[in-house]
Amino acid sequence: MKKLITIGIACLLSLSLSGCSLGSVIDRFTASDDAAIQNINPESTRVYMDEIRGELQNFTGNQITLLSDEESYTFDISQATLECSNGMLAGDAVSVVYEGQLDSTDTGAVHALKVVDDYHQTTTLKDQTFRGQVQVLTANCITVKSDKNQTVTFPVTGTEQYYQAGIKAGNWVYIHYKGNLVAAADGNTATADGSHTKTFSVSDVDPFNVPDPTPTPAPQEGTEVKKENKLRAVIQNIQTNVLQVSIENTTTVLNLDMSALPCYFEGGAETGSHVNIIYTGDFNGTTLDGLSVLGITGENPDKLSERDISFTISGDIIASTANTITLRTYDGADITCNTEKATNSSSGGLLTGSSVKITFSPADSKETNIYTAIKIEDL
Repeated sequence: MKKLITIGIACLLSLSLSGCSLGSVIDRFTASDDAAIQNINPESTRVYMDEIRGELQNFTGNQITLLSDEESYTFDISQATLECSNGMLAGDAVSVVYEGQLDSTDTGAVHALKVVDDYHQTTTLKDQTFRGQVQVLTANCITVKSDKNQTVTFPVTGTEQYYQAGIKAGNWVYIHYKGNLVAAADGNTATADGSHTKTFSVSDVDPFNVPDPTPTPAPQEGTEVKKENKLRAVIQNIQTNVLQVSIENTTTVLNLDMSALPCYFEGGAETGSHVNIIYTGDFNGTTLDGLSVLGITGENPDKLSERDISFTISGDIIASTANTITLRTYDGADITCNTEKATNSSSGGLLTGSSVKITFSPADSKETNIYTAIKIEDL
């Protein structure tokens, strides 16, 4: 130890005698430029990490377009993770974290790592309401036309829906959503794209209010009150006013006309989910003959355990990122699902073009348009 101390003192004395400070010696040994690094290790390069903040303009499943300082940037995010609490909403403030250096608006030389909520943002997207006449309703989309003749299609996957007076083409509904409507790609001002929004509710009454069930009144003397019954069924399809269901644990398929029936789908009208058909009369096991259907109610996803969840989305994979896949469904919707926690038994490796069925819980996606996958299977 004494020898080490002696050597250290001698080094300090030699530095002071030579007129060099300790700082200048450290600088001399640590200062190096890229050329020096390359001479020592020709394979090494400097990696720069940065982020760009902007307003989300478009999202295609593996690409994102941002507007930042009035310039447009399109990033390949096929190897990035999506970590935005609201999902991918048009007009939302987000940041893209990337490796490399941007050359003006050319993003080809950078590698996107993640897309995150912009913690610098000073404004947030506001909840909005659109009123329009129903044109078409499917499991994942509703198309409506406003009183100004503007037609918009909104996503309704897992969306709470209540139709007090029934649902059919021409009925007026209120759509509560967040995100910006995007101008049609063909420049037609009579249509707008609502696919990059999050729809919270659809109803023919506003404000949204589902009344408590009315108790069956006690029969008056001399009168007969028909007993209300419930029939449990599984949704197979929905096309505007026609809901196709199969009676649970049977092969019996029924087509229910919802034109004048009160209907409440708390977790959306998704294929595979259950509904209760409320009716009076005697069910013959195969048809609606002789029945008076009073209403239809869907499941409450908040009260279901994960193993009891049966809400599903089916389609072809059209794009992916490091933690999501985007499906194109039979009714033309593009739906992005987070796959990090999903059980995957599909055989296609989640590659583009694979057809899959995804089980999800609407309760986990009330505030975002990216759905958390529970189970992934071959279609």
